[in-house]
Amino acid sequence: MIPLTQAEQTSLLHLRNSGTTQQRLALRANILLTLAQALPVVTTAKRLKITPKTVRKWRDRWLEAAECLNAVQNQPDEPLEPLILEVLSDAPRSGKPADFTPEEITQIVALSCEDPSESGRPITQWTQRELADEAEKRGIVKKISHRSVGRFLKRGRSQAPSVAILAHE
Repeated sequence: MIPLTQAEQTSLLHLRNSGTTQQRLALRANILLTLAQALPVVTTAKRLKITPKTVRKWRDRWLEAAECLNAVQNQPDEPLEPLILEVLSDAPRSGKPADFTPEEITQIVALSCEDPSESGRPITQWTQRELADEAEKRGIVKKISHRSVGRFLKRGRSQAPSVAILAHE
């Protein structure tokens, strides 16, 4: 069981019942509202068709934030709902940061639109290796493989055919 103030319950009900609330946030609000009815974790999980682990996670996250929630409610000018949304939002995920910034990728794609002869290259069309070499030479990136360049170019490719389709007259 988790204790909810009237203001918390009102905000959670609003989130759960609003048609514009993301489904994951509505579910999390529903978990807390169900736990507030003094139902055990396993019963709450069965009722909501989710795992007990998920129920425990959101119960614990709510209880960790209880002190902050109470502090906000004691200040009449502070809105409660933004803090509740923050508590119910996904935590930042760990993982390796991207190797290349969106700006670097955009510059490489733009480079591929230039004529290679403008860069002093003795070719008529860019290859992935030539683009990677030119991106390094210009200082767009410190180091990049031709395969990464290929992935960037493939991502931006249109699904339309590269050859015009002529209609029969």
